[in-house]
Amino acid sequence: MAKIISICNQKGGVGKTTSAINISAALAHYQRRVLLVDMDPQGNASQGLGFDISLLNKCVLDVLNDKQHIKKVIKKTDVPNLDLLPSKLKLASMDDLDSASNKYFILKDCLSLILDQYDYIIIDCPPSFGFLTLNALVASNTVLIPVQCEYFAMAAISQMLATISKIQATLNSCLSIEGFLLTMYDAKTNLDTEITIQVRSLFKENTFLTQIPRNISIPESNQRGEPVIVYRPTSSGALAYLSLAKEIIDHETI
Repeated sequence: MAKIISICNQKGGVGKTTSAINISAALAHYQRRVLLVDMDPQGNASQGLGFDISLLNKCVLDVLNDKQHIKKVIKKTDVPNLDLLPSKLKLASMDDLDSASNKYFILKDCLSLILDQYDYIIIDCPPSFGFLTLNALVASNTVLIPVQCEYFAMAAISQMLATISKIQATLNSCLSIEGFLLTMYDAKTNLDTEITIQVRSLFKENTFLTQIPRNISIPESNQRGEPVIVYRPTSSGALAYLSLAKEIIDHETI
């Protein structure tokens, strides 16, 4: 039975999609069966796995609209053990379905059909608190929150925690925090060190030990449409995501 983890932060530019791609690939590296669900209309996670979204005939929107069975839309990737439920810009039209009575449970119902086929389902959420993100959080067991080591990090965390509390109180009482992930970390800067200390002091057991460094291999791998563990497997970025995947796997026994 798959564990469903949303990668979510309402603040953009924190490494959310990059982390979704590379966490998925790293878990697959450790022989876990993984599905990455691209719930961002920009389709960056799909592109980051080498897909030209302009050429896709079907995407996650067709599943959510009940026009296609989810199994017919899932794509195999070049990474062993990793599949993709792709996205494209037309997914933004899902915001027009606010009148549906079960509007926040659509994704959960779709994923329920394939839970036995994967060990992990990773959802890349859009950088906003709207219909698509709500569907992702309602469907999820846990949420992983990327936190960029920068000045506005704590404000973003506060907003995210408030959102999670609302979801827990109304739509998904079982939702919990997988962990806070510090991203774009540069040990040479005082600000990055200060933010790291602050986050770890406030959210001790909920902060991953692994920090994702600033590493040129990561944006280069995105541009090439490959996870960094495929593009440059010995880089500091690749090693960090492999370490993070081990921490997530360790949670299986908790």
